Amino acid sequence: MMQVLPIQSCATTKEFLSSGKLIVLTGPSGVGKGTLMRSLLQRHPELYYSVSATTRSPRPGEINGENYYFISRNKFEQLVAEGEFLEWAEFAGNYYGTPRENVLNQVQSGKLVVLEIELEGARQIRASFPETLSIFILPPSFEELEKRIRGRGQDSEEAIARRLQRAKAEIQAANEFNIQIVNDDLETALQAIEVALFG
Repeated sequence: MMQVLPIQSCATTKEFLSSGKLIVLTGPSGVGKGTLMRSLLQRHPELYYSVSATTRSPRPGEINGENYYFISRNKFEQLVAEGEFLEWAEFAGNYYGTPRENVLNQVQSGKLVVLEIELEGARQIRASFPETLSIFILPPSFEELEKRIRGRGQDSEEAIARRLQRAKAEIQAANEFNIQIVNDDLETALQAIEVALFG
């Protein structure tokens, strides 16, 4: 169950976004957001990638500060109370959020800042920062998405069913975003993102 929580609005949104740009990349689980993001950052090191905070445990190979900031539930709730997140939500019993200060500082300094976040977080960001460029990544088909999720070999049948059910609802929200890109071929999708960002 996804629980969406209110965020504090920023009175100086326009001032912060006048020099740089905030870019949100979202899409259902298994669509290839992470792979696209890694390829994009390799090709464009000038982009600033915002690392999210989470209360979930690190998976094997994940590095604190690189994949996520892994923090305790108490610490996360303290940061929420202090208004330290641009967006945050609870999913599958864990909190996830985007640290506010780093992102706004980078945008203010003229950087293109990219967030790879879930649909609910993307909606929160767009509500607070209407100037955000929002990109929704779609699968070539629902069958292909199911194949990709199963191919990971990470989830139980129950978890796969939940992900697929959630993906159906998320795909219906694609038209809320500025740009929709189908990730059928990685290179083609990547080029479409580059056109969206750099013209």
